[in-house]
Amino acid sequence: MKSGLFSLVAALATAVALPVMADGDPEAGEKVFKKCKACHAVGADAKNKVGPQLNGIVGNAAGQVEGFKYSDNLLELAAEGLTWDEPTLTIYLAKPKDLIPKTKMSFAGLRKDEEIQNVIAYLQTFE
Repeated sequence: MKSGLFSLVAALATAVALPVMADGDPEAGEKVFKKCKACHAVGADAKNKVGPQLNGIVGNAAGQVEGFKYSDNLLELAAEGLTWDEPTLTIYLAKPKDLIPKTKMSFAGLRKDEEIQNVIAYLQTFE
C-alpha cells in the first residue's frame, strides 16, 4: 500500500468512524473479544500467541509489540506512521485486509459496528 493510499484510508477513517467510538461498552467488548482469544491475549500475564498481545494497543504505533514477528506489509505501514487509533482499529476490525492487504491475520472481521466499538472500549482498559 502506497503512502498516498494509507493517508486516504486514515483520512476516511477519521471522517467516518471517529464520532461513533464514544459509545463502546467494555463489558460487552469482553464478550466479543472471545472471538480474538485464540490468537491474542490481554491482561497482566498476556503473552504473544499467533498474534501479538494487545495491552496498550489503542492509540499506539503499529508493529511495536516486542518479540512478535509482524508481516512485512504491516511493518511498511508502521514505518509510514500507522497508529492503532480508534478510526484505524474500526477499519481493521471490520475487515483487516482492507487496511493491510497482506496481513498475516486470517480473521475475516467483525460484522457489527457495535461489536467493533465494544472491543475497542474493552482494549482501552488494558494500558
